[in-house]
Amino acid sequence: MPPSSPPGKRNATDVPISPPPLKRTLQSGTTKTAVANFFTPTSQKPKDRTAWSQRAPNDAAPATLLVGRYLPDVHDENGSVRRKIAAFDLDSTLIATSSGKKHAGNATDWKWWDSCVPGRLRELHQAQGYQIVILSNQGGLMLHFEPGYKGPKASAQKRVNEFKQKCSAVLSSLDLPTSVYAATGRDMYRKPRPGMWRAVCDDYGLAEDEVDLANSFFVGDAGGRIAGLGTGGGNVKAIAKDFSCSDRNFAHNVGIAYKTPEEFFLGQKPRDFHRDFDLASHPFEEASLGASGLFEKKNKQDIVLYCGPPGAGKSTFYWRHLKPLGYERVNQDTLKSRDKCVQAARELMAGGSSIVVDNTNPDPDVRAVWVDLAKKAKLPIRCLWFRTPLHLCEHNDAVRAHNKVLNPEARQGLPKLAFTGFASRFKEPKVQEGFQDVTEIHFKFRGTREEFDTWGRYWT
Repeated sequence: MPPSSPPGKRNATDVPISPPPLKRTLQSGTTKTAVANFFTPTSQKPKDRTAWSQRAPNDAAPATLLVGRYLPDVHDENGSVRRKIAAFDLDSTLIATSSGKKHAGNATDWKWWDSCVPGRLRELHQAQGYQIVILSNQGGLMLHFEPGYKGPKASAQKRVNEFKQKCSAVLSSLDLPTSVYAATGRDMYRKPRPGMWRAVCDDYGLAEDEVDLANSFFVGDAGGRIAGLGTGGGNVKAIAKDFSCSDRNFAHNVGIAYKTPEEFFLGQKPRDFHRDFDLASHPFEEASLGASGLFEKKNKQDIVLYCGPPGAGKSTFYWRHLKPLGYERVNQDTLKSRDKCVQAARELMAGGSSIVVDNTNPDPDVRAVWVDLAKKAKLPIRCLWFRTPLHLCEHNDAVRAHNKVLNPEARQGLPKLAFTGFASRFKEPKVQEGFQDVTEIHFKFRGTREEFDTWGRYWT
């Protein structure tokens, strides 16, 4: 069991009295166990049986996955491979803070989420033949420092060491052959992406199609549950919504059952949940790949100005629908500045080309630059407004960043600020700004079945 809560609470003997006693005996914080352990030879001290390693998502990237593997002193699997996997999140699923704080204050600030947890895990392993693994997103940990990093390195290293100490204590208390995987980056290892699952399969000598998916499962607290009312101690109390749906989405991606800790350990009924982005709303349509009529060329030469957030499908729309019509593309991601975009546009128009301005162009002030350019060139300008919801844009961006087959321009993933920044500046485009017309484009996945199998997972 974990150590008791850190000292610090006042008791009755700490209350000041008057007059003060002539002499007060100070109680030592050093326990007999600690003294005995100090004088115990190193060879006789209990061994930390958790072996730690690090993994990188690819050969060119630094390690972002921290793996701790625990083997009990007595361990005999008879060479058998366990094909049923019982996977669990760590914080707020297997353990909670003993201090009651949201985040652990130190390596000893933990307790079992419920007293039944260790017994339940032992039953799964010893009686039901499951392989127990722990899969946790730990974005607050930093395994390597990027060049130029100016933050406090000592405190960052301390957080990693304290996490290892806490996990070693948890695994030692459980005393089962178990591994913990901690995803510290925002790459393929981070749930709901399947990188940690693939690492588990590799480590335990299983091809992904050899896992007993029908009987495997994942338990985690990030289930997208909505806020509601519950009962506790005979009183009705408010229940907060989950901070995300990443655990439920991870189980969906892997193809295994999902339960919350309350459902699995306590037998509670499932609560209603919500996903901002739900794949059920985006089924594959065979006829969508060759969809035509989405854009019709009206002028011999003109400018088409895009308006829409990053990840809305703007560039894909160009390659599939406007490039075949002879349009040349002007893109700030490629040219790096608006001035260079304007200069490139002038040169292309002078050569008789129609152009597409493939940028976000969120507000009238930005769009006015291109409207004025069109007036000076005496060319009509049309606007294509990509009305893709931001949560879907973030999904598309993550798919693109983590799958080369759907990322021909090798773009990197964007920060959250790229999407919220667009939303804060966005003003709906109007014909009155000087456009010949404004055409709305609503997102629909348009690609092959193989491409959809990649796109049709949860990535954020």
